[in-house]
Amino acid sequence: MNKLGPIIAFVGFIMIFVSLIVAISAVPSNLPESDSLLISSLFEGMFDDISEPFQILPGNMVYTSYSTYISDVPLLWGIQIIDYQNGDKLSVSIENIFGDSYGTYVQSDSVLFERISVQQSDTLNFEIENLGSREINFVIMFAEDPENSDTFSNPDSPVMDMVVPLMVSGFLLILGIIVVLIGIIITLIGIKNNFKNKRNY
Repeated sequence: MNKLGPIIAFVGFIMIFVSLIVAISAVPSNLPESDSLLISSLFEGMFDDISEPFQILPGNMVYTSYSTYISDVPLLWGIQIIDYQNGDKLSVSIENIFGDSYGTYVQSDSVLFERISVQQSDTLNFEIENLGSREINFVIMFAEDPENSDTFSNPDSPVMDMVVPLMVSGFLLILGIIVVLIGIIITLIGIKNNFKNKRNY
C-alpha cells in the first residue's frame, strides 16, 4: 500500500512528459529561422492577407487598408510586433472610406487580435501610430469570416494538424498534474499512517 502513492505519481510524471513530447511534435518543423517567430507561420492558411513588415519610428504613423468582399461577416485582424520589447506601444485607429469609425485600439503586448463586424463589403483604413520610444517593426494580418474558414472546417488543414495535438497535449498535461497530486496525497497519507503505527508499537 505504501508503494501505491509513488507509483501513481510516477504515472502522472510520465503523462506530463508525454504531453510535452506531443506539444513539441505539433509545432511545424519547417518554420522559418528568425529571431522572432511570426504567428502567421504557426497558423499557415488561416489569414487571407498578411502584410510585409512595416517599420515605424517613435511618434510617426503608418497607413494601410484592407477591402472586405463579404457582407455582414466578422473580420479578424491582428498585429504582431516583431522583436517586441517592454515599452513598445501602438495605437490603431480604423475607419472606412466614408469616415465611419470602427474603433481605436492600443497595443502594448507583442500580439493583438481583434474582431470587428463589417455590415457590407467595405474598405477599411488602418492608421497605426508608434506610441513607444523606439523604432517598431510589425506585420498586420486579416481573416474574413474566420469561423467558416476551411482552416478550421478541414481536418487536414495545417492549423488543425497543429491545434488537435496541442489540445491533446493540454489535456494530458492537466490530467498528469492531477494524477501527480493524487499520488503525492496518497504518499503523504501512507507516511502519516506508518508514523502512527510506529507510535502505537
